[in-house]
Amino acid sequence: MLDSLATGELPTGEDKTRRVREMFDAIAPRYDLVNGLMTFGLDARWRTRTVRALGLPHGSLVLDVAAGTGELGDAAARHGHRVVGVDFSGPMLAAARSPRPSLQGDAAALPIATGSVDGVVCGFALRNFTDRPACFAEMARVLRPGGRAALLEVAEPDAALVRAGFHLWFDHVVPRIGGALSDRAAYRYLPKSVAYLPSAEGLRHELVDAGFSGVNRRVLSGGLTQLVTATRARGPS
Repeated sequence: MLDSLATGELPTGEDKTRRVREMFDAIAPRYDLVNGLMTFGLDARWRTRTVRALGLPHGSLVLDVAAGTGELGDAAARHGHRVVGVDFSGPMLAAARSPRPSLQGDAAALPIATGSVDGVVCGFALRNFTDRPACFAEMARVLRPGGRAALLEVAEPDAALVRAGFHLWFDHVVPRIGGALSDRAAYRYLPKSVAYLPSAEGLRHELVDAGFSGVNRRVLSGGLTQLVTATRARGPS
């Protein structure tokens, strides 16, 4: 089943939802190990930057969307926040090492009350959402007015030399690492999934349309990743 993710056209609609869930269910046991190896440990630094970018006081309630094994939520907890995670893969949530509250659910229909959280974080999941605008609308719904979102995702470096090295590593070496330690087909799909991402301007428009303002994008580590922050619009007074 996973082989079909790595070959041919990228799936869309419900087919994408089903196959991406199956992929994450399968790679959950060694997900954190492979992440650390394929980023040379930079992923921990990126998560810390993401949490700090929220700019929220200690004790704030932060929702980790597409939480996976909870490493981004762990970073938020170390920063003094209260954290709840949501992910559609039960095995990913089960692989979490911290006994933090978590719910199994769809990012496009979050099982969270309206206006009930201060912040939202999301790490490396935007390209895996079947309906990204709907997911952004849900993030905006659960945030209180003035609440903050910080979204971490891969990016393609602008500098030609760095971009060439990025593609060599991400497209060819990462699948070999994933194949040796986890599932080769899954880690052949993940580089291809970057094609799902919109341009920086397209991403900004999607967030504004969903109810966010003050959208800001910065690149990290020479453009290997991007960090997008936004504020839940307060609406008319």
